[in-house]
Amino acid sequence: MKTKIIKIIKAVADKTRLRLLERIRRREVCACELLFFVKVSQPAVSQHLKVLLDTELIKVRKKGAKRLYSLSPLGANVLNDISKW
Repeated sequence: MKTKIIKIIKAVADKTRLRLLERIRRREVCACELLFFVKVSQPAVSQHLKVLLDTELIKVRKKGAKRLYSLSPLGANVLNDISKW
């Protein structure tokens, strides 16, 4: 349990990942849209999304060739908690 908490804290401690979470929080979004939002390279966005997926803060579904990301219930809880800080 403690290891998962540490991974979540490390995931949200990164400014880019936190911005991605805030963007994904609004609505389900394609990874291609996130490139323009955070202004980093596609490989960097992919790495950040992998971290968020591994910590179960977001979830993904495929729609044709697109991958659509949305906030998981855990991600919503974490963002709500962070907003109280």
